[in-house]
Amino acid sequence: MTSHRGFVTITGTLIAEIPGLFVPVRRLLTGQEGPTPLAFLNGLKCRECGREYPAEPLNVCDFCFGPLEVVYDYATISEVVSQDSIAAGPLSIWRYKDLLPAEGDDPVDIMAGYTPLIKARGLGKTLGLNNLYIKNDSVNPSFSFKDRVVSVAATKALEFGYETIACASTGNLACSVAAHCARAGVRAVVFIPSNLEKGKIIGAAIYNPVLVSVDGTYDQVNRLCSELADDYPWAFVNINMRPYYAEGSKTLGYEVAEQLGWRLPDHVVVPSASGAMFTKIWKGFNEMACLGLLDGVASSSFGVDQNTVHHPAVTTKMHMQQAEGCSPIAAAWNNNQAQVIPVRPDSIAKSLAIGNPADGIYAIKVIERSGGSAYAVPESDIVDGIKLLAETEGIFTETAGGVTVSGLKHLAESGAIKPDELTVVYITGNGLKTQEAVEQVVNPLSIKPSISSFEAVFEGAK
Repeated sequence: MTSHRGFVTITGTLIAEIPGLFVPVRRLLTGQEGPTPLAFLNGLKCRECGREYPAEPLNVCDFCFGPLEVVYDYATISEVVSQDSIAAGPLSIWRYKDLLPAEGDDPVDIMAGYTPLIKARGLGKTLGLNNLYIKNDSVNPSFSFKDRVVSVAATKALEFGYETIACASTGNLACSVAAHCARAGVRAVVFIPSNLEKGKIIGAAIYNPVLVSVDGTYDQVNRLCSELADDYPWAFVNINMRPYYAEGSKTLGYEVAEQLGWRLPDHVVVPSASGAMFTKIWKGFNEMACLGLLDGVASSSFGVDQNTVHHPAVTTKMHMQQAEGCSPIAAAWNNNQAQVIPVRPDSIAKSLAIGNPADGIYAIKVIERSGGSAYAVPESDIVDGIKLLAETEGIFTETAGGVTVSGLKHLAESGAIKPDELTVVYITGNGLKTQEAVEQVVNPLSIKPSISSFEAVFEGAK
């Protein structure tokens, strides 16, 4: 068997032409159409022109090249899902399996999700916010929120019959894909920019994937993987599996609502690179409202898609935070641009360094509909944000979290968030992955092994 761009051949005979993306070899060879379609999954739909597609490993519309998203049978879901059914589920994202686009009975699961929602008394006091909570996703199994999206994508990839799972990554995704593949017993191929932080490289390499370091930016890595997806029978989680993959981030919205007692916050503060997580948190909030899962909110109209869904009960303001060195979405919002203009990243927050954000324009729509904001955090404030969170709450976050906390500080100081408004800040990654950014905090007292030496140095340090 040989493969060519857009085609699969066996002994020189053309057997299939695939527009845009590679259909799994297993289905081409056996004629199997994969698993029976989920009862609640209707297929895919173009977010631009509305054309519909079957639930296949596709991510781009053949007609207008717009991105595809998952379409659900919300009316049926509303008949089977409830607060009680969710609460009876596992302590992972799969407690929401009826709202996800993959079978939840035997998922690729390393127990992603159901992370702590912590009342941030110390940080709140410092910032003058009396009702502040931290959604701490840095404690996921591979130490970032990416475990949510990868668990869904990996489960779906196995349903489609893939035996290799791949990704383009700024670091956290590489770690998560490698971990989930180790769990599932399938091959991982992860592509990363060559200038990643050492902690993220080790965090991926420990699971023994095929690790490919590319001399280029993330956007160049992603472009390469998009080309490879045409030639290789692999499930690229953030390319041909992207519609399913992105849905995992909805669970960040579901969990916050559940952990707050089936209600929504007044504000959320979210770091952003591609814009996907940001838009999916919003989608999660609105799905909860539409399905009647929020206290005091009756279920309502269904059949809505991500581009238009906005339940009137959802009044949460969505605040996006980007690093100044890579802030194309914030720039578009604050400059009232009709399009997001790509940039070349130059930021210490490498996990946010996506210069051409795939969901940028949709993130702007969410900001507008929610009455939220977007802010480009100065690079000089990122480490200060990391230190502030550590010193007030005992949470060590990566550079993306430094962006988020500094952005929260800006919102509090500007009066955009009032002291008593219920606010949730999302911390999405662990600081052990970006230790280089804060090496300057290491300044120990050096002493001889004696009490007198300690007391002399300690007194002088007071």
